[in-house]
Amino acid sequence: MLDFIPAGARSSPSTARNRDPILAVLEPRLPATGIVLEIAAGAGEHATHNAAALPNLQWQPTDPDPEALASIAAWREHAGLPNLLAPLMLDASRPDTWPVDRADAIVNINMIHISPWVAAQGLMAGAGRLLPAGGMLFLYGPYIESGAETAPSNLAFDLDLKRRNPAWGIRHLDDVTALAAQHGLGFAERIAMPANNLSLIFVRK
Repeated sequence: MLDFIPAGARSSPSTARNRDPILAVLEPRLPATGIVLEIAAGAGEHATHNAAALPNLQWQPTDPDPEALASIAAWREHAGLPNLLAPLMLDASRPDTWPVDRADAIVNINMIHISPWVAAQGLMAGAGRLLPAGGMLFLYGPYIESGAETAPSNLAFDLDLKRRNPAWGIRHLDDVTALAAQHGLGFAERIAMPANNLSLIFVRK
């Protein structure tokens, strides 16, 4: 499905490496049917891969970047999946403007560390409003954990992010879980992933 890159689409080597481990976490935890809202879907490769593997779910990709939206649309046209919905422009930092009013689950991959903290704040506020009781918010990426040694590669990555933009950086897991709790999202699972990343599961109370 993703071995050929259609015109207008973008591709990332890291996606090829992490899409199957992410899907393995998502598949048993997502609802059997419903709408999955992917926030900051980027190039659209995860959306395409997951929609193909989970045909009973409607997959709604979103992103604030017009170039990303164009890439998602190109992947969607190439894949021809009936459950992969047309991409929508959505700015995580402005949950009052989100163009959706419900979601059965929300997926957010590699956003929180490559965006200002206000994006995480908006993500949690929006998830707290949209998700039903028991609905899942899935986060994936690197995190700094209290009482655990941070991998040297993540420390270097954190410095590089902050050089690129002082508002970016690998977030502390405690800060993320506290923020989620403010919006009725309980921290349910921490799953170690390849390359010193984590999958985090939050559930709407």
